[in-house]
Amino acid sequence: MTRTELLTQGLAPGAVDSAQLVLSELVGNSVRACGDHVPLVVEVCVTSYGIALNVHDPDPGVLPRPGGGSGWSICSRRGGMCGARRSGSRCCRVPAEEP
Repeated sequence: MTRTELLTQGLAPGAVDSAQLVLSELVGNSVRACGDHVPLVVEVCVTSYGIALNVHDPDPGVLPRPGGGSGWSICSRRGGMCGARRSGSRCCRVPAEEP
């Protein structure tokens, strides 16, 4: 569903592939941090920069651990700006054009 909609918006297939991978990692990070049945809010927005991906979970006290796995490094390589907030959200921005 996300792929089809992003391609319909005219984004490059490489950027869409990166967004799918990064979104999978962000959701995986939230599930690993909060448990299998955690309620998540997922936002995917097309911006002037590219694709904004946000995943919100209900536990603001759990942040990803650096070096805990490959997820954040994948997000950083595929997306330009990534981070986690104490509010329980994980976010990443994927450029509209992939090199």
